[in-house]
Amino acid sequence: QLKLVESGGGLVQPGGSLRLSCAASIFTLDNYAIGWFRQAPGKEREPVSCISRSENSTHHVDSVKGRFTIFRDNAKNTVYLQMSSLKPEDTGVYYCVAGPDCSGAGDLYDYWGQGTQVTVSS
Repeated sequence: QLKLVESGGGLVQPGGSLRLSCAASIFTLDNYAIGWFRQAPGKEREPVSCISRSENSTHHVDSVKGRFTIFRDNAKNTVYLQMSSLKPEDTGVYYCVAGPDCSGAGDLYDYWGQGTQVTVSS
């Protein structure tokens, strides 16, 4: 069973930056496409970013393009989501997910982390 552990969330002012980490033990993350979803209070869960398994191509929802970057550090078996120019609408619980391919459908991912809270507020 692949276990994903997120970290790096917190409170940040608008315009600030955070780096979220998604780490795993035993299984190597480069065997999976790794994505991030988020859910804001009262809103539906939405996909944010994903990095593919083999070609390491990346995908981002339009609202975060140019502000968020997703990348792997295979030596640390960790995937990062670097978030910059944060806005209040980026607030939510961010979940790391793993599956065979990048997809906007959460059901196509086999593994989910517990989530980390990101709050963007002054």
